Amino acid sequence: MEIDLAGAVIALDGETNSIVDAVTAALRANGGHIVEGAPTPATDILLVSCPLRPGTKTGDPRSLYADARKAAVAMTERGGRIVFLISAIAGMPMRRHPRFSMENASILAGMRALAMEFGPKILVNAVGFGVVEDDAIVSGDRAMLSHTPVGRAGSVEEAVAAVLFFCDPLNSYTTGQMLGVDGGWAAGYGRNF
Repeated sequence: MEIDLAGAVIALDGETNSIVDAVTAALRANGGHIVEGAPTPATDILLVSCPLRPGTKTGDPRSLYADARKAAVAMTERGGRIVFLISAIAGMPMRRHPRFSMENASILAGMRALAMEFGPKILVNAVGFGVVEDDAIVSGDRAMLSHTPVGRAGSVEEAVAAVLFFCDPLNSYTTGQMLGVDGGWAAGYGRNF
């Protein structure tokens, strides 16, 4: 996917994985400039990368919210975007993973609160990943695949395209949303968990 970032300054907060690595490579390829360290008033896009596999601890959602809010305050004068990379479980809890479900739902609620507080200057959205595979599972739980209407795991490239949608300057009217990149898992196909 091609977008025109025209030198946009991009900061990353959180963990790295093959999706994050591919997203930062795509943002660079589209004219973005990735910077190290905390977001500053010069930051145009903040990526907030959360753990994507059940069984991993997401950290304190209140602390994550506070860090993202601090970044939004710094970005307010110029405007910008904050994109959370979270698990699709944020919008549809999994009985097998109650704590991970609750933590992600809290992050999703915090993202929406930030969208309400900082709009229209800052657009705040999330991409909720189902099962995404590289050489191994990067996000999700393999059990999700039996309830995924498209019948397969997603690719890292498909995950990247969704993040680029929220970073695209032409997308100027979407905020407070989670785009589920989960092969239809959240639609409820044959759910028995």
